[in-house]
Amino acid sequence: MGAFLDKPKTDKFQECGEGNGLRYGVASMQGWRVEMEDAHMAKTNLGDALKDWSYFAVFDGHAGAKVSAHCAEHLLDAIMQTEEFQKDVMKGIHNGFLELDNKMRSLPEMTSGEDKSGTTAVCAFVSPRLIYVANCGDSRAVLCRGGSPVFTTQDHKPGLPSERERIVKAGGNVMIQRVNGSLAVSRALGDYEYKNVEGRGPCEQLVSPEPEIFVRDRDDKEDEFLVLACDGIWDVMSNEDLCQYIHNRLLVTDNLQEVTSQVIDTCLNKGSRDNMSIVLVVFPGAPTPTQEAIDAEKEFDATLERRIKEIVEQNEITEFSTVLHKLASLNIEGFPPGGGLAAKRTLIEKIFKELCPDLAETDLDPFN
Repeated sequence: MGAFLDKPKTDKFQECGEGNGLRYGVASMQGWRVEMEDAHMAKTNLGDALKDWSYFAVFDGHAGAKVSAHCAEHLLDAIMQTEEFQKDVMKGIHNGFLELDNKMRSLPEMTSGEDKSGTTAVCAFVSPRLIYVANCGDSRAVLCRGGSPVFTTQDHKPGLPSERERIVKAGGNVMIQRVNGSLAVSRALGDYEYKNVEGRGPCEQLVSPEPEIFVRDRDDKEDEFLVLACDGIWDVMSNEDLCQYIHNRLLVTDNLQEVTSQVIDTCLNKGSRDNMSIVLVVFPGAPTPTQEAIDAEKEFDATLERRIKEIVEQNEITEFSTVLHKLASLNIEGFPPGGGLAAKRTLIEKIFKELCPDLAETDLDPFN
């Protein structure tokens, strides 16, 4: 949903922090979209009896940024203020989603019909012993151990049999994998034009605000990191690829802003056309930088530079894309796992500009 720019807007929002034995990094980019509709929240101290609890969330808005921004600001409070949260965390999360969705309906922009926006939501509560994850829509959470995903949320797409069944029962249909041929997610907060079927409860509408909630025991020795990200990331990287890539980056740097920034750049270079947001939560069992990995990275970068020089010297280069295609055809070993050639595009572009300054401003759009 939404139009595209002539060239991507690559400025990033970044932040990082730590607390409760966790570290986190955040990065987001508008990319090719005409508007930035993503939002996020990261908080490592929930106060009072929950000082050792943390909360992280990503919201991927569509048809505007109002609902995603509102949810980023208010979902945590909506959940914690439910009567159930202190006694039954999962029930509190469930009711918090539904209550916030109901309250937002009465915002002036919504009642007037002026704003028709909605948002996916994926969030995690991390306690000393447990990880609670809630998902509504097609943003996704993935837990990594040993460089591989061991848990992932399910994307709520209209084509899923259980989602399609609810949509059809509510009088709608699924065309081109979209609700009524229009909306690409089957669960979301907001999107009130899809939530007006009389005689049906909030979780029985064409689009449901109901989160799917999971709980997992923490394992401080095995748990490496938790990723929360919008589909602008998952559209171009699989769960396995992203886990491998982040695992590899953590062996080279402990700067989580740098790691999340590299993820977003790599996804842009892999062809993502959407807004991109990622929250990376790192547990005590995560890999830490090693001199061996740092040296290997430097050696590979030097090898890459030599190969690029050879390509430029041996070929009549007229555009940057030629260098990329030549590099791809060489099957060079040593690119960051999961990231591939796209993970080194910034370095490749820098070397190309130094070798071919006259061509430096041509054909530098991200590649697919």
